[in-house]
Amino acid sequence: MKHPASQEFYAYWDRKRAGAAAPERGDLEPGHVRHLLGDIFVLSCDASAGYPFRVAGTRMCALFGADLKGRSLLSLFREADRGEMQDILGIVAHETQATVAGATSLAPDGTRIHLELLLLPFSARSHAPISMTGLLAPLSPVGELQAYGSLKDFSLTSWRHLKQDRRGPRALRKWSLIRGLTMYEGMR
Repeated sequence: MKHPASQEFYAYWDRKRAGAAAPERGDLEPGHVRHLLGDIFVLSCDASAGYPFRVAGTRMCALFGADLKGRSLLSLFREADRGEMQDILGIVAHETQATVAGATSLAPDGTRIHLELLLLPFSARSHAPISMTGLLAPLSPVGELQAYGSLKDFSLTSWRHLKQDRRGPRALRKWSLIRGLTMYEGMR
């Protein structure tokens, strides 16, 4: 990871997962990363809707010149990159694999802007929609970007999955649903 905000958010997420594949959504406390909230987002893992934003930070929305809530993350990318981006998002969501990606975008004046996209899964829970969090940070100083206006036409330039150590034996949680039926939910 190149951007300090990505490094800090990943380190916080990694501490909160405590050796599991991913932390629960409720484990992340916004107060601990208050200074990063403008770059952080939460996505709904709804592939058919293009992974829409549930929440997007104010600095992110300023980069696009609009509120991103409800908008598809895939719609920000060029048509040629949407298939690959959808595959990456599917791996993050369903295989709980943290991923960092490089992206470029075009400002209205045609200037190419380089950004870093961090995608972090949440632990899946029964009866709760699957979601993921992440951070989008420009690799150029923000002051320079404000002169360019809203960004568009993202292209994926690189990506890699981040190595995650999963420590400790696998724990099982026992649930007795009804008499005679017991269900075990796997945990780390």
